[in-house]
Amino acid sequence: MFAVVRTGGKQYRVHPGDKIVVEKLDGNAGDKVTLGDIVLAGDGGDLKSTSGLTVSAEIIAQAKADKVTVFKKRRRHNYRRKKGHRQQHTILKIVAIGDQKEQKKAAPKPEAAPRAEGGKSPAARAKETTEATAAQHETGAVAGTPTENPAPNNEKAAGGTKGATKKAAPAKAKAEAGSTKNAAPAKGAAKKSPKAK
Repeated sequence: MFAVVRTGGKQYRVHPGDKIVVEKLDGNAGDKVTLGDIVLAGDGGDLKSTSGLTVSAEIIAQAKADKVTVFKKRRRHNYRRKKGHRQQHTILKIVAIGDQKEQKKAAPKPEAAPRAEGGKSPAARAKETTEATAAQHETGAVAGTPTENPAPNNEKAAGGTKGATKKAAPAKAKAEAGSTKNAAPAKGAAKKSPKAK
């Protein structure tokens, strides 16, 4: 069941067990409050009569909202006023709407493991896969042989020669040196010490 209650000039849609923040109400934490200004009430898609219906709530805490800064200024008149404001709130827990109280939720049943297609857990499927691959290797049923991964220091396997790689590196360095020759020095770079003669 739900209800729409009006308090502090605002309207709130509530269910039993909900927590809401409303404008300040008198009372301390733990006090019971009855909200009588019911705008609308219903259960699912059916609306119910609101005559004589009340919403019971419990005050959880009295709190304040975030600070709001109010700043006024008049140009060219040396007029400035700065003021801060924190709105006071009451945090309520809805206990019951009319005679319907909050229902206790049953604890969810723990699942052993998520089931995938075929009703097998991921651990069982992984075990089957490893056993199948081990059996294939023993019988020699695996087609083909793995290719060799050439290491960078093995030139013959890598398919290159040392001379070609060495010649390419200086050409690249030469190109970099030429491109930065006329560039302006970077800002904030360390100052060079004067050359000794």
